[in-house]
Amino acid sequence: MDLALLRTFVTVHRAGSFTRAAALLGLSQPAVTGQIRTLERQLGRPLFLRQARGVTPTTIGDELAHRAAPHLDALVEIAETGLDEDSGVRTLHLAGPPEFTSLRALPALTPLTTQGLALRTSFFSGPVETLEGLAAGHHDLAITTARPRGGLLTATPLCDEEHVLVAAPRWAARLGHDVLREGHVVLEQLPVVEVHESLPLVSRYWATVFESRPAAAATVIAPDLRAVLECTAAGAGLAVLPRYLCAGALERGEVIALLDPPVPPLRTYFLVVRTGTLALPPIARAHEWLLRAAVDW
Repeated sequence: MDLALLRTFVTVHRAGSFTRAAALLGLSQPAVTGQIRTLERQLGRPLFLRQARGVTPTTIGDELAHRAAPHLDALVEIAETGLDEDSGVRTLHLAGPPEFTSLRALPALTPLTTQGLALRTSFFSGPVETLEGLAAGHHDLAITTARPRGGLLTATPLCDEEHVLVAAPRWAARLGHDVLREGHVVLEQLPVVEVHESLPLVSRYWATVFESRPAAAATVIAPDLRAVLECTAAGAGLAVLPRYLCAGALERGEVIALLDPPVPPLRTYFLVVRTGTLALPPIARAHEWLLRAAVDW
C-alpha cells in the first residue's frame, strides 16, 4: 500500500474535509479526492461518506485511521529526528488558552528547553479551534477545557481551576452581606468585566452558586483574562476569574473575593494528544512533565 495514499487518508480523516486536507498537504482538492478514491479501490471498501459539509469516516475508515495514524506519526518523528541530528533539538508544538498556557504550562515546560526541547506555542481562546488544529496535525499537544469525543484524540485530566467572584475594594465596601447573598442584586448594583458579551464566566458562576442566570450586560469586554483582572482592580466592576490568575491581587488587596461559596465553581483542563502520539518521546516527555507540575496547581 502506498504510504502517500495513507498520509492523505489520515489527513482527510483528521481534517474532516477534502478541502482542508488539500490545504494542509499543499495539494489540489481533485488530487486529494483522486488519492482517496484510489485507496478505496485498493481496499474495496468506502472510507468516507460525502456530505454537504465535509466528510464522515465509515466504520472501516475509522478503524484504518486508528491503526495507521500512530505509525505515520512515528515515521514523521523519525524523519524530523534525522533532520535535527546536528543540533540535537526536538520541537514541540503546544496549543492552549493564552492565560493558562502563559502562566502555568510554559513556565512548567521551560526546564525541558535545557534538555534539547524547542517550544512553539499557539494561543486559542476556545477549545473547538484548538482541537481542530490538533486533529489536523498543526499541534502536538493541546490544553483545553473540553474533553474531545471519539477515538482520534486522547484526553487526560490535568487540573481543576477554581473560579472566584471579585471586585475592587471600593466596590466591595458598597455591598453588604445580605446583598451579596442575593446574586441577581449584585449585577444590578455593579458593572461587569468579562471576556465576551455572552458572559461565559459570570453565567457559569451564577448557575453553580445561585442556580440562576445573570440579567446584565458587560460594561468592559476584554478577550484576555489578564486584562479582565487589571480592569477589575482599577475599579471597572465585578468579574469572575480563576483563582490562580488573581491569587496575587487578592493577597495584595487589589481585588476582594465577594463570596466564599461552600462549593466553588470549577473548570477542568485536559491535556489532549492525537491517539498514539504519546509513543513519541518529545510529546510523552512534555505530557508527563505537565502532569507532574499540575499536582501543585
